[in-house]
Amino acid sequence: MNHVFLLLAVLAVFVMPTALVWLLGRRAGFPGWMLLAFLLAGWLTVFVGWSLSQRAQPFLFPDTSPCYGTRSIPVSQYFPPDSFCRHADGELRTVNGPDAKLVFWTAATTTVAMAGAAVVWRRRRVGEREDTAQRR
Repeated sequence: MNHVFLLLAVLAVFVMPTALVWLLGRRAGFPGWMLLAFLLAGWLTVFVGWSLSQRAQPFLFPDTSPCYGTRSIPVSQYFPPDSFCRHADGELRTVNGPDAKLVFWTAATTTVAMAGAAVVWRRRRVGEREDTAQRR
């Protein structure tokens, strides 16, 4: 029974949004490469952002959590995604390095750029159709 719930969760969280974006994009006439780049960058943004914000939580990653066993309190920040350990002196120290943050910001920028490129591409396509109709 648990496998059915897991399958339904995967279907609702990953498959349905991906299929919806793909079908709406194809209906709008966007090229496949643009949709693929948007979806891959978008899911990479989601997964990297989630892992960056949850890395310090010892109940999720007990073997790799830097806050585990150090008498520090894990603190999560969801945007921009980051995790911290609050030590006894009150200082917050991040547990994520600059490389992981670079991956997040690169993926997020690519997602936004692909959405913007789709708008520009669509406007050009509609403009070309209007120009063709006026010439006739």
